[in-house]
Amino acid sequence: MAQYTADSGSKRTNPWAYGLSLFAGIMMVISGIMDLLYGITAAAHNDIIVTTPNYAFKLNTSSWGWVHIILGALLILVGACVLMGQTWARYAGIVVVGLAAIGNFMSLPYQPWWSLALLAIDVFVIWGLATADPDQVI
Repeated sequence: MAQYTADSGSKRTNPWAYGLSLFAGIMMVISGIMDLLYGITAAAHNDIIVTTPNYAFKLNTSSWGWVHIILGALLILVGACVLMGQTWARYAGIVVVGLAAIGNFMSLPYQPWWSLALLAIDVFVIWGLATADPDQVI
């Protein structure tokens, strides 16, 4: 098997594992910042967010804002740990990004395009975290 030598001199057998982990960590931080900003907007200025009157998962927009603030902070924290190479963070990241994807799905009626963009990012992050080899990551 071909060896990949990073600039630091460490040997990795698969550069894809490094790239996927780096991608997932960066996208988790970006998604967390976006979720945090959406949450702050919804909690502080709930009259900006359009509400759907007959939605099955009806919460007021301030509640959705706090859900997204908490998820955004968790995404930033765990994403930073993924970038630092913490093995536990990959597994925690799958769980946190899964919860963020559920939250974004449930907020589709309030901000459909924003939620779809975050859902797409969440899917790619889960893919990146789940396919990277734990022995070959950052």
